[in-house]
Amino acid sequence: MTLSTAAAVLLVVAGAWNLFIWPQFAKRIIADPRSRDENGGRTTFFTVHAVLITVSLALGLAVGLVGVVALV
Repeated sequence: MTLSTAAAVLLVVAGAWNLFIWPQFAKRIIADPRSRDENGGRTTFFTVHAVLITVSLALGLAVGLVGVVALV
């Protein structure tokens, strides 16, 4: 499969966007009081968001890599 240069650049930008945005969101989730219970343990709120962030970062990295490979 061959991608056009415009499509490859779009994938690189989308990957970079995800790699920039999700860590910012992670900082806010970590600081959110709903992330810890009264004993300091992680809550379901934290776990769900941690999984969401991890999957999104992995997908962003994959999309970006596909774009880079298509450009090379």
